[in-house]
Amino acid sequence: MKQKILLDTDIGTDIDDAVALAYLLANPKCDLVGITTVTGESTKRAMIASALCKIAGKDIPIYPGIEKPLIREQLQTKAQQAKALDKWEHETRFPQGEAIEFLRETIRQNPDEIILLTIGPLTNIGLLFSIDPEIPSLLKGIYTMAGNYNLEAPAYSDVEWNAEGDYHASYITYYANAKNHHSIGIDITSRVTMDSDEFAKICKHDLLKPVLDFSKVWFEEWDAVTFHDPLVAATIFNDSICKFEKGQVVVELDNKEKMGLTHWHPRKERGNHLVAVDVNKEKFFEEYLSVFKD
Repeated sequence: MKQKILLDTDIGTDIDDAVALAYLLANPKCDLVGITTVTGESTKRAMIASALCKIAGKDIPIYPGIEKPLIREQLQTKAQQAKALDKWEHETRFPQGEAIEFLRETIRQNPDEIILLTIGPLTNIGLLFSIDPEIPSLLKGIYTMAGNYNLEAPAYSDVEWNAEGDYHASYITYYANAKNHHSIGIDITSRVTMDSDEFAKICKHDLLKPVLDFSKVWFEEWDAVTFHDPLVAATIFNDSICKFEKGQVVVELDNKEKMGLTHWHPRKERGNHLVAVDVNKEKFFEEYLSVFKD
C-alpha cells in the first residue's frame, strides 16, 4: 500500500526542495495527496511545484500558504528559482487563502493514514495546530527538516534556517507533541552533499531536468547541493538511512540572540520526539537514485 504524504515546502529558494519533490513524485511507494507552500511569494513557489507535477503527469492539489511569519519579520521574501519558470509548463492559478483548511480537511478525512512532511519554515503547521489542536493526534506521523541537535558538529549555524524562519510556529509545532515526530537537523543533513558537476550527472531523468534548470539559479550563489530535504523524504521510505534517538525537543524563545535554537533532551522521560543522530550517506543515495531508474 502506498504511503499518503502531505508536503509543506518553501520550494524555490534552496534547490533541495525541488530535489525532494522530484523524489516523491517518482517514488512508486508514495501517494502525494497535496502540497502547500510557505514563505515569501508562495504562489510562485506553487508554480514551481506545479511544473514538476506536470512533468510527472500527476494532478496534485497545490495550495499557496502563509507568506509572512506569525510575528517576526520575514527572512525569505523571494522565490528566486521562479526566474526559470518560463521554460516549463505550469499552472498559474491556485486557490488562495485555503492552504490551512486544505491541510486540516485532508488530515481529518484520512485519520492515522497521513505523514506530514515539512521542509520549510513552520508557519503553516504552527497555524494548523493552533486552529485545530486535535490534528497532531490524527496524523500517522510528522517528518521535519528543522533544527540543529548537535552543536558540536560542523554546520552552517547553531540556529537552523527552518526553525528560525518562524520560531513561534516552530515552538507551537514541537510543543504539540505529535506522535511519531521525526526530525533531521542540519547537523546530520549537512553531511550529505554533492558538487554542481556531480549533481548535473545524476539529472538525466525527465523529472530531474527541470530541477537541474532551477538549480542554475541556486548555483549562481552556491557551488553544491546539500540534500537536506531529500534526506528527510527518503527516510520515510527507508528507515535504515538514519539512526534516531527518542527524547524531547524544545524551541528557544527566551534568548533574543538564539531565537529558534532547538534544545535536544535525549532519552527524556515521556519525550516523544525522534531526532536523527547519524546517517548512512551511501544508503541515502542508493534510495534516492533508485526511484529514477528506467
